[in-house]
Amino acid sequence: MSSLEIHQFPCLSDNYGYLVHDPASGETTCIDTPDAGQYLYQADLKGWTITQIWNTHWHPDHAGGNEAIKAATGCRVFAPLVDAEKIAAIDVTVRDGDLVKLGEHTAAVIDVGGHTMGHIAYHLPDSGIAFVGDSLFALGCGRMFEGTAPQFWDSLLRLRHLPPETTLYCAHEYTAANAKFALHADPDNEALRDYAQEVTMKRAKGEPTVPFILEREIATNPFLRADAPDMQARWGGDLPYETFAALRAAKDNF
Repeated sequence: MSSLEIHQFPCLSDNYGYLVHDPASGETTCIDTPDAGQYLYQADLKGWTITQIWNTHWHPDHAGGNEAIKAATGCRVFAPLVDAEKIAAIDVTVRDGDLVKLGEHTAAVIDVGGHTMGHIAYHLPDSGIAFVGDSLFALGCGRMFEGTAPQFWDSLLRLRHLPPETTLYCAHEYTAANAKFALHADPDNEALRDYAQEVTMKRAKGEPTVPFILEREIATNPFLRADAPDMQARWGGDLPYETFAALRAAKDNF
């Protein structure tokens, strides 16, 4: 089985676009569609034909380009069942535990609801990668627009339980701002301080901080550490989701 090729590119104000290409089959999927024109342009530059779209959730900066890309390419659109009424041009709805294929490569659908009720991630275990949309960011997580704290915390646990070496691709370059809050939330975390310094250096050079490795997030991302005794002592909450809720509310107002 050939290795997947991942083309990452900036679009809109702070989104990342992703085209995932399987050389063996010639298939290419879009991970979300924030900017249809940019996706079509980037695919043309690579010489790739878009055959699929994998949506993570319904927000316009993730599914807004579905119709234009489908009209131009005839691709098939896969989208979360729970968000389906808000997403255009869907061919197949998917939910937790379903599988989608790109050539011979298989992605498992993971329920990561909380940012939106139906948010999903796509995990390709053979490639050691996952596309997580706005559920988890480097040193942060998405705002809890629709879900509940217990739901979102359970979603983060599902991601935390992936193999630690998994490379995660999120949808936005938010890491510098996330690092500032993370240092406020967890000031004694030496690994976090090192990570934040690296982020500052990368951004000063205009380099992306995405993708990132799950193992490092487990050690440094305050939202993934909401069940750690030191975080519960600092932020309160008898249960991890209560600590998570306190962190999320503090980040919203930071």
